[in-house]
Amino acid sequence: MSPRKTYILKLYVAGNTPNSMRALKTLRNILETEFKGVYALKVIDVLKNPQLAEEDKILATPTLSKILPPPVRRIIGDLSDRERVLIGLDLLYDELVDNDLSSSLMDALEVPDIAEADS
Repeated sequence: MSPRKTYILKLYVAGNTPNSMRALKTLRNILETEFKGVYALKVIDVLKNPQLAEEDKILATPTLSKILPPPVRRIIGDLSDRERVLIGLDLLYDELVDNDLSSSLMDALEVPDIAEADS
């Protein structure tokens, strides 16, 4: 498995709306189970800090922005689709690549059965 990366994330919300609260709850659950402490999360309320949303060209909330590691990615919505969030954060992709690499190595190292060698 590849070494753990440090993730820097920004979650843009609009006050305490149901979608914003759902996005924050879902994201915290994902961070606790998948990231194991190697992340920094900044929650930005665009109603209180509209200039930050404008600077980062945020047009809808909630929006999750992955700043590091590159590339920058944005996920718009309440983050309820866990698989989509993991793919957007490159977590599921890395896991799939690691699993494919492991299985490819195991296939390459596999010793043929004796029955196959006799034929």
